[in-house]
Amino acid sequence: MGKKLSLRDGLREAMSEEMRRDENVFLMGEEVAEYNGAYKVSKGMLDEFGPKRVIDTPIAELGFAGIGVGAAMNGLRPIVEFMTWNFAILAFDQIVNNAAKTLSQSGGQYACPIVFRGPSGAAGQLAQQHSQTFEAWLANTPGLKVISSIDPFDSKALLKTAIRDDDPICIMESELMYALEVDNTVAGKRTYSFSRNTWETDYIEGEDEQELLPIGKAVIRRAGTDITLVSFNKSVLECLVAADELAKEGVSAEVIDLRTIRPMDYDTIVKSVKKTNRIVAVDESWPFAGISAEIAYMIQKHAFDYLDAPVIRVNAADVSLPYAPTLVEAYMPNAGKIIKAVKEVMYMNA
Repeated sequence: MGKKLSLRDGLREAMSEEMRRDENVFLMGEEVAEYNGAYKVSKGMLDEFGPKRVIDTPIAELGFAGIGVGAAMNGLRPIVEFMTWNFAILAFDQIVNNAAKTLSQSGGQYACPIVFRGPSGAAGQLAQQHSQTFEAWLANTPGLKVISSIDPFDSKALLKTAIRDDDPICIMESELMYALEVDNTVAGKRTYSFSRNTWETDYIEGEDEQELLPIGKAVIRRAGTDITLVSFNKSVLECLVAADELAKEGVSAEVIDLRTIRPMDYDTIVKSVKKTNRIVAVDESWPFAGISAEIAYMIQKHAFDYLDAPVIRVNAADVSLPYAPTLVEAYMPNAGKIIKAVKEVMYMNA
């Protein structure tokens, strides 16, 4: 308790602490060393750990991802940073065909304890090829675990857990939100701040500052009784804004932060829906076969008799992200779209 932490600093602390703890952990990626990282996540790490453990790579994602997989199969614990997951498409052969399948293809003889991390999702006016959300792509692959957390303390603890895990893990960060800061100095509350915006949340689970967090456990950011809002990464912040506005109209919204996409904490979602009887799933990825579609399926399977209305999804538009700022606003999930969906599911007049 009693600490403020940014997302950038939380990730750096996690890597540095694990590298001090285990000499087999190392970081590699484009500009992670001499330049201190494209987003300054690895600032100062080259000075502390040296060029053998903080390694600048060529602009060749397929190549250095493959080196990481080979290193993991031989007993090391690589952290492979992609400057953006959009560039990691070039390395999907190594991630999907090699890292994810090493354990099963070797009959359990070889594990692949590797962490792939970097920013995912829309990041301002970066247009179509630099603004894609890959959680659903990666979570579709058996053998991969996928983490997508926005909270700095949680992101730190989950990254530390991931580095110690014996499975390949993909960590999806937000390029826009590396400067997001959380203040947990008030017991039972967390306050997020970014630029001029602030968000206050309950911390229902009481997991204040923990060194490690289990992979696959969601958290309730705000308790409610009328509607469940479930999301992950920066869309959780839009859900919190929507919940504040809905409260002014007498609607009590419960906000669930998934934190982990695969494995997904279905139990927390189902338990919430059994209480509220309604759910809106918010997902920055495209709607077809996305995370929100998986949630909708699982709710109708496990909580159908508790639903008082159909499951509603709020996704990014089903097009490639345009460049124009007005079109970016129209494309992205936001609090206004979430409120509209809530009123639809609650049969309120919009």
